[in-house]
Formats: sequence, C-alpha cells, structure tokens
Amino acid sequence: MGWDQSRPVPWQRLIREWLIYVAIMAVILVALFRDSGFAGALAGLLVSGPLYLVFGYVMAKFGYQRKSLKDLKTPRASSSTRSDSAAGDDSSSAARPRPLPTKRTSGGGNRPSSKQRRR
Repeated sequence: MGWDQSRPVPWQRLIREWLIYVAIMAVILVALFRDSGFAGALAGLLVSGPLYLVFGYVMAKFGYQRKSLKDLKTPRASSSTRSDSAAGDDSSSAARPRPLPTKRTSGGGNRPSSKQRRR
C-alpha cells in the first residue's frame, strides 16, 4: 500500500500502548539496576516515546492496522456460535473443505492390491 494522507492515525492506542510498555520496562529496569543508577535507562525509555509515535504514524499512513486482542477474539466467538447453530447443516462442511488425499489416507494411489482369499 502507498502513503495516504487521509488515513487516520490511532493516537490514543499508540500512546496507551507506549505507556504500558514504559510502565512494565520501568519496573524491570528498577529491579535490574537497583544498585546502580538507572537514570540513563529511564531517559532511554522517555526517548522511545516520540520514536514509537513517529513510527506508528508512518505505519498508519502506509495502511498498517494491527488487530487488537478484541478483534482477534471476535472471529472465534462468532465462528463457534455459527457452528453451534448450524451443527446439522451442510453449510458447516462447506466452510472447511476436506483435505486432499495422501498416501496415509489411502487416497494417494499407492493402495495395496487386494488378494483373493482361498476357500
């Protein structure tokens, strides 16, 4: 996709994700650098904010939209309710085609020849 100036940028989401990242990393850095000064690491975290926002802005203008956890969970929930309601219908089998035959599923052409039984 190309650059499109009219594409919206999810500023609230970008800022919220960066704040969560900073909070988690600050706790980790305090635990790791308890004895020595962690002012440099904290300064690095604060510098990462504008960099993250600029990178998110550029990616949004190119059309990248990462799915949220809510978006990832929604198809599963709707597909499970759909399959429950259509359990006896043929439409559920149309949604997922049968796999192609292989040697292991006896559809690959290498079937053992059947021998006639002696009586």
